[in-house]
Amino acid sequence: MDHKLSPELEELRRTVEEFAHDVVAPKIGDFYERHEFPYEIVREMGRMGLFGLPFPEEYGGMGGDYFALGVALEELARVDSSVAITLEAGVSLGAMPVHLFGTEEQKRTWLPRLCSGEILGAFGLTEPDGGSDAGATRTTARLDETTNEWVINGTKCFITNSGTDITGLVTVTAVTGRQPDGRPLISAIIVPSGTPGFTVAAPYSKVGWSASDTRELSFSDVRVPAANLLGEQGRGYAQFLRILDEGRIAIAALGTGLAQGCVDESVAYAKERHAFGRPIGANQAIQFKIADMEMKAHTSRLAWRDAASRLVAGEPFKKEAALAKLYSSTVAVDNARDATQVHGGYGFMNEYPVARMWRDAKILEIGEGTSEVQRMLIARELGLVS
Repeated sequence: MDHKLSPELEELRRTVEEFAHDVVAPKIGDFYERHEFPYEIVREMGRMGLFGLPFPEEYGGMGGDYFALGVALEELARVDSSVAITLEAGVSLGAMPVHLFGTEEQKRTWLPRLCSGEILGAFGLTEPDGGSDAGATRTTARLDETTNEWVINGTKCFITNSGTDITGLVTVTAVTGRQPDGRPLISAIIVPSGTPGFTVAAPYSKVGWSASDTRELSFSDVRVPAANLLGEQGRGYAQFLRILDEGRIAIAALGTGLAQGCVDESVAYAKERHAFGRPIGANQAIQFKIADMEMKAHTSRLAWRDAASRLVAGEPFKKEAALAKLYSSTVAVDNARDATQVHGGYGFMNEYPVARMWRDAKILEIGEGTSEVQRMLIARELGLVS
């Protein structure tokens, strides 16, 4: 693996870095404290083409790949994770299922608007009683052959980007039948926002990611055309496993950005904060703590880039994606805790970015596959689990 970014990717990195520092950083704190979705920032991300990074130009994308998306996510998360997760979910969970499994008509209907950021997509997988056991889906979809419509009933929870003013669709996993042995056949179905019977709850009150949108969704006899089936009937479980495998790389890039942002803030603070007549950065205890934080962020970057390189090259990447996601989320939590300690009492004040980073870090060990699930996947890839 070439550890240097290509000239094109380096230009992308610098562009997003500048946007994050000049546009996101001055405004996001207020949005965060008000628990308000930053529509203008998201619109600007759309104008920059960030939502279209890994998609073909024929569908309105930028013609890039998952590596390019990871570069953008890392730079955004160095400043704020709410904005980064809005992009990650909009691309990896909202638009990518349509790109990978959609019909030509579905792609041309949805992808141009998703790539431009005109609308956001969401992925309705998690259920209140499911959690990590996504195969225990209780939401059902019955095909009404009289009207040739799917009739959907059920509830989804913790769904990102599902209730904004610009949310255009939610891809819902639902049981559409049973195998001979009784196991459920799970399918994925596109449900446009505003469909009768599709109810979006008020935003959750969250510990972190407070400027992102996360909701519970309910479906009561929701009817959508049979043509809204995404991919093959009964293949929804396999489809979302692939989506999650790829999404873990994106989350690893986001976690790396948060870990690096903690380093950035700690270095700046350690230089300007004086105690006992000198900068606290002159103390070896602070130096070593920040050095360890930098080591973890650097290693995390190598991990997600390795997984992304394998994905882009068409090589197996499941284990590497799980490794990257597990490690990046762990070091994000570690670095957020240490950055708060470096800042002392000011690290506990919400006006300082490290306070947001501390609040944002923990979800990375839970969302898109818990750390326990990542360890299970790694063990399976090593042949330890049948």
